[in-house]
Amino acid sequence: MCGIFGWVLGAGKHQERKTLIGLTDLMFHRGPDGSGYWLHKTADERFQIGLGHRRLSIIDIGGGAQPMSSEDGRFTLIFNGEIYNYLELRQELASLGHRFRTDSDSEVLIEAYRAWQLDAVRKFRGMFAFALWDEASQRLILARDAFGKKPLFLSEMKGVLLFASEIAPLVQFPGFDRTFDSEALGHYLLNRYVPGPSTFFHGVKKLQPGHYAVWESGTLKTTRYFTPPVATTVPAVKTFGDAVRLFDETFDEAVRIRMRSDAPFGAFLSGGIDSSAVVATMVKHSAEPVRTFSVGFQEAEYSELDHARAIARRFGTNHNEIFVEPDSFMEHWSTAVLRRGAPVSEASDVPIFMLSEMASSSVKMVLTGEGADELMGGYPKHRAERWIGLYQFLMPHLLHERLIYPLARSLPYGMRRLKILALAAGERDLVNRMRVWFGGLSVGESEAMLGRLLSATPPDLFPYSSDTESGLRRTMFFDQTSWLPDNLLERGDRMMMAGSIEGRMPFMDTALANVVARFPDEFLTGGRGGKTVLRAAMDKILPPEIVRRKKVGFRVPVGNWFRGPYREFLQGMLGETSGIARMLSAPKLRILVTEHLDGRQNHERVLWSLVNLEIFLRTFKVAI
Repeated sequence: MCGIFGWVLGAGKHQERKTLIGLTDLMFHRGPDGSGYWLHKTADERFQIGLGHRRLSIIDIGGGAQPMSSEDGRFTLIFNGEIYNYLELRQELASLGHRFRTDSDSEVLIEAYRAWQLDAVRKFRGMFAFALWDEASQRLILARDAFGKKPLFLSEMKGVLLFASEIAPLVQFPGFDRTFDSEALGHYLLNRYVPGPSTFFHGVKKLQPGHYAVWESGTLKTTRYFTPPVATTVPAVKTFGDAVRLFDETFDEAVRIRMRSDAPFGAFLSGGIDSSAVVATMVKHSAEPVRTFSVGFQEAEYSELDHARAIARRFGTNHNEIFVEPDSFMEHWSTAVLRRGAPVSEASDVPIFMLSEMASSSVKMVLTGEGADELMGGYPKHRAERWIGLYQFLMPHLLHERLIYPLARSLPYGMRRLKILALAAGERDLVNRMRVWFGGLSVGESEAMLGRLLSATPPDLFPYSSDTESGLRRTMFFDQTSWLPDNLLERGDRMMMAGSIEGRMPFMDTALANVVARFPDEFLTGGRGGKTVLRAAMDKILPPEIVRRKKVGFRVPVGNWFRGPYREFLQGMLGETSGIARMLSAPKLRILVTEHLDGRQNHERVLWSLVNLEIFLRTFKVAI
């Protein structure tokens, strides 16, 4: 796990080595164990190639330094991530005559590209973002893993191509224009995050998940190589018992290969079924007690520590905990925004950052439960989406708009989930319904807040492109192509790397995704709480109170804090002199704040989004 930064600079744009070092080292937190830098000119001397690397040493600690060049000098690589099946690929490549000087997965990546060229990325079972210079063909390969667990940001300017694991090195490149993308603001209000490939900087884009890009002779061409199978695979598993068996076998392997490490590792344990399943499976493959790490709050209704402790006791883990209080949360908040390079979409990002800092004192890598809901059908919306088509067939649109919609809008503070369900059920446009589930502003509310019409068309329509008849699968496809990479996986990478720790996610395994895509819809959401196959697989392994718990989610009492210790902070951040007030309607802002502080409505999610946007504007000194 590392941080990468690099460039391709045309004539008159070449930079000195110290610039490469300085910008790469802005990501010291991603790789405190080592660094490397490489400058090179193309054969015609028109372009300068720069590759910088910060290393967190986990595989082949002594021999995996980067940038790594092949023995013949043809290939030079910088790589962020892990190829979990590197041992199997190494064996296959050795049988083809390839030789290896190190035990690292980085060298396996190089030789895989030598053997299979661009098709190599389809063989990688892992998380990665890499840049590989091919001297023979004079081209640069940039690639990002299938689900987008590892980030890769790009910036193309006249005669300049920049790429990095985080946004900060890009915006500090000499002459970079920090112009704010006003279109991204509209999407942020609607979604509570900026969908890829956009960012808040007009000059920075994301290389989308499951894509590679090839730079050659001044031109960059991007290609999609992976589509989540949930939208393209016909369900073929006939019996529930077969589904449980297939899941169990594949998940066990997904966990086992993610335990490959030459450095100490552990697991984040929330006490929910996802992380508990990961820990239970790790114990099967560990000769020593598994280290587990949990975070909680003084507010009992928000803390799952009792459940995490029950799992730790059951499996004899070496358990560690931290409590998050308003003061310590506030101390880490602005740093979380800096590391994310964007507003922090979910309040839970900050406790994960704090937990990562604590865990990094004893381990360098943890396994986590991210992705289980999106892969296995665990959200309430997944169960609802199976029936929304029937509701819309039976409920005339006009009746919903005149009766159900006004009632839903007027529901009180404590009925937020019912309110969202009622609003989503009547939304016939798939794009807008996906937004409703996340609790952002509607198109009308966003336009009123902005004081102008906005382009509500997403920057990338691919997450909405599934033509399956299953509402569940359309929703899961969206989750796996937008909500995950642009929010939850972005959190997992940025917040854990902010604490200098690697996170591995067994549920985000491509082989497991292929297996689960073969399950009929009712095997995924047919029971209480969803994730029916997962619950059945864990039924004899985990305590019944864990298996049968309905989803709680990792919640932070920020809504209460806004009305308590953060009250003045909230009012100051969204006050008349803020950057937000210059971009949005100040009267509308006052209404949101007042309604929340008075307890009339729960605007926690929207207020959190707006405060974080203000912190982002101040942190990055964005030109608005």
